[in-house]
Amino acid sequence: MAAETAIADPQIEQKPVHPIKEFWFYFKENNGAVAGLGFVVLLIFTAIFADVIAPHDPIEQYRQFAQRPPAWVDGGSWQFILGTDATGRDILSRIIHGSRYSLQIGSIVVVICLSAGICIGLVVAFAKGIADAIVMRVMDVILAVPSLLLALVVVAIIGPGLENVMIAVAVVYVPHFVRLTRAAAMSELSRDYVTASRVVGAGTLRLMFNVVLPNCMAPLIVQATLAFSTAILDAAALGFLGLGAQPPIPEWGTMLADSREFITSAWWIVTFPGLAILVTVLAINLMGDGLRDALDPRLKRS
Repeated sequence: MAAETAIADPQIEQKPVHPIKEFWFYFKENNGAVAGLGFVVLLIFTAIFADVIAPHDPIEQYRQFAQRPPAWVDGGSWQFILGTDATGRDILSRIIHGSRYSLQIGSIVVVICLSAGICIGLVVAFAKGIADAIVMRVMDVILAVPSLLLALVVVAIIGPGLENVMIAVAVVYVPHFVRLTRAAAMSELSRDYVTASRVVGAGTLRLMFNVVLPNCMAPLIVQATLAFSTAILDAAALGFLGLGAQPPIPEWGTMLADSREFITSAWWIVTFPGLAILVTVLAINLMGDGLRDALDPRLKRS
């Protein structure tokens, strides 16, 4: 009866739910997304305080302890919890410091992709006509080439190295953001609020970035999260091929490349960097699924 009275009484108004509270309400319903978010927060904390957390210098070599197994295996020592590699470097310390490079790669690639994708996508959505056709055909050509192959070609042109790998991976994923921004912007251009903004005299740049873009950010945020994890994978693949970060930088893909010959003789050297990549990418993807559920109104449950 009380609920019916509250609905029937026009004097009683419900307070609007704060957007952050609404977002968290839907996000926490996905247990995998919450677990992924927790791991990502832990990873960020580890990367920031790597110098304090890591028990050893990641590039210091303890030759007398080369290929020492993990602490719980016969012959292991708690001095090197996850063991050492072929030159006696502590694997745990290298994985901890490697989280910095993985987060750096993902962050820079996403920033480049978002910036370029949003600018190009908005321009072609507003310009239409021949400019739209030319740009989108170029994007289609880039998307037609396998991503890793295209990244290999770009790195081969500009040279190996961590910075060049970031540029190469960003080039590969910019078309995804361009297409997504263009599609979202074109769907918003036909809405009444955009027409009203035009009537009151809003300029093109104001329409792009102040009116249309805020309403296109939900799918872009989800795409950025997925691109973050894919960038880490592609950078690790290029590092494994010897085109990414160069030794002795403790990047996870480079660690795999250095340890591939020890797969059968010293399994821990290749296993733990691979697990770090696996768990990190899985956690980010799970978090991306939660973001999609929380930001997409069509997926929200009452």
